[in-house]
Amino acid sequence: MKLRDKNVLITGGAGGIGSAIAREMLSAGAAVMLVDRDPEALERTAGNLAAEPQDRLATITCDLTDCRDLERLRREARDWRGGVDVLINAAGVNHFGLFIKQSPAQLEQTLAINVLAPMKLCHVLLPNLLKKPEAAVLNIGSVFGSIGYPGYAAYAASKFAVRGFTESLRRELADTQVSFHCIAPRATRTGINSAAVDAMNEALGNHVDSPDAVARAVCRTLEKGRGFAVVGWPEKLFARLNALLPGIVERAIVRQLPLIRKCARSQGESPPGLATRMKDGSNKLRSQAT
Repeated sequence: MKLRDKNVLITGGAGGIGSAIAREMLSAGAAVMLVDRDPEALERTAGNLAAEPQDRLATITCDLTDCRDLERLRREARDWRGGVDVLINAAGVNHFGLFIKQSPAQLEQTLAINVLAPMKLCHVLLPNLLKKPEAAVLNIGSVFGSIGYPGYAAYAASKFAVRGFTESLRRELADTQVSFHCIAPRATRTGINSAAVDAMNEALGNHVDSPDAVARAVCRTLEKGRGFAVVGWPEKLFARLNALLPGIVERAIVRQLPLIRKCARSQGESPPGLATRMKDGSNKLRSQAT
């Protein structure tokens, strides 16, 4: 797919990865509709992109868990510049910590934002995407959508679901002009990470990518038509190895377990980032994705 002159809708558009994807898309000649539930963050992101032609940049405040907001977004996406050609689901949440310490609200939020929101948005936009001569849906997954990892039980489950959802639709609609893609970043430097996650990555020597690196991988995946792509080495190897010889990967991870548990316990029972308070008193969820 050539990105020039495509109309691209990006959820989590005010987050680290979402805003980086927006910059890459605008540089490639695409028009971008940024979607986020945080109006102040959207305004700041748009301001950072102000050098771009404003007729190629739109912002929409939307709660992806609200059916009425989804319907409003569907209409906006249909009418904007002749309609959206590319949907990129980059909104997401992550609550690192031991599963037994996770609250039901955290579990529900993880599935609602990471799984149900992209599924519902794809469902409402798909009829219009199918009318396009060429269209695409790209879901931001995670390497933990291929490798179950301690401290990320709910998050990994949500990303396994995203990968399966994308793969199923790619096969179900293989005879249409809509392509489906899933990209799986490894650790990425965004505001979604808590201090405990940063400490664990440093202690384990994990490579942490910049949002810009992930954004470039997103564009390459669309341009080359790849259905699924893992970002980074050796994570790409580990994902394949886990599918073929999971015992090898499991033994390697179990050796890391004492350190992972130590970092997870330091996270506490109420991990930072579950919710922050807006000026009007309502709750808003973080919308960055990794």
